[in-house]
Amino acid sequence: MSEAFSAESQLIHAGTERVVGQPATPPLVPASIYVSLGEPQPGRGYGRESNPGWEALEQALGALEDAEAVVFASGQAASMALMLALAKGRDSIVLPSDGYYGTRVLADKLRPHGAVPVHVDLQDLPAVERALAGHGPSKSGSSLLWTETPTNPLLRVADLARLAELAATAGAPMVTDNTVATGLLQRPLDSGATASLYSLTKALSGHSDVILGAVVSRDVELLAALRAWRSSGGAVPGPFEAWLALRGLKTLPLRIARQSQSALAIARHLAAHPRVAAVHYPGVSTPASQVAARQMTGGFGPLLSFEIIPDRAEAADQVVESSTLILPATSFGGVESSWERRGRWAGETAPDGLIRLSVGVEPAADLITDIDAALKALETLEPLEVL
Repeated sequence: MSEAFSAESQLIHAGTERVVGQPATPPLVPASIYVSLGEPQPGRGYGRESNPGWEALEQALGALEDAEAVVFASGQAASMALMLALAKGRDSIVLPSDGYYGTRVLADKLRPHGAVPVHVDLQDLPAVERALAGHGPSKSGSSLLWTETPTNPLLRVADLARLAELAATAGAPMVTDNTVATGLLQRPLDSGATASLYSLTKALSGHSDVILGAVVSRDVELLAALRAWRSSGGAVPGPFEAWLALRGLKTLPLRIARQSQSALAIARHLAAHPRVAAVHYPGVSTPASQVAARQMTGGFGPLLSFEIIPDRAEAADQVVESSTLILPATSFGGVESSWERRGRWAGETAPDGLIRLSVGVEPAADLITDIDAALKALETLEPLEVL
């Protein structure tokens, strides 16, 4: 499809063959083998190497950032391939201390293979610069910078352009986990990132029915290395999952606009609630809001978190359990709203009373009604007047 059209249009038509008699939507191809004679045809030798469904999905994802995509069996598989491809021969992986805990766990597991994880506050640019200068055994300053913005679950915003400058000065490739914002609201490659990382399980597919991941990049050598790691490591996406994700992507612009609008309304409502101590959302006024407004376009995404009064695990659990509309569940970005006490996961650094809320496509007024009723349940735990 012509690149003259918007990313939104390319999402809808990715993989469609404009040939008389062909299906209007890319078909599901559950093939593990292809007819093959002599020299294997590139991409059609064996099912672990390619699938027409993957290719259509990769075409759609690449259109979001004017780049190419490589799809994996999960976001963690995509993360591991990226670390293995980019951290080889480097002393350290500099990554956010407040980002997705699964990334920290993965980086630590890969420590025996080379790079040492170094955790920093990405909003503290001097600290990032020092970390990139060298923390490994050789003190050579050879690092990989792993960024995430907004972060999960605290929704903190990092300045991608400034971080990319620091990475370039240090000779470090920069990866950005762009799962929360998606490539529709934020394009890290335009800010200088080497690669954007996505969990397609979240907002990109949007229907809580697949587990997939992807890397998007304009670096031809990196893309080839990622495809090699995918094939050798076997982290290949299933054809049915790829088909579902592509179908979900077609409605991404509509979903993300609705979710972002509702999330902002809910964040503002919670900021004035007497039972809420703090709200974490890029659209709510904070020192980082100006950075978010500059590098994010069209909204701030479906995810927010808030801290309740009292800051206790049992209080947050009671709020989550008291909902009759919002689903108690993990993950985010689905059409249904869901929430959880984030600190229930081992390894997570969230405060005891922090609730992470994924805003779906239900009317914002209904969600606010449900949230208020759930927060009212705290009155049975501890009278408001004694707080």
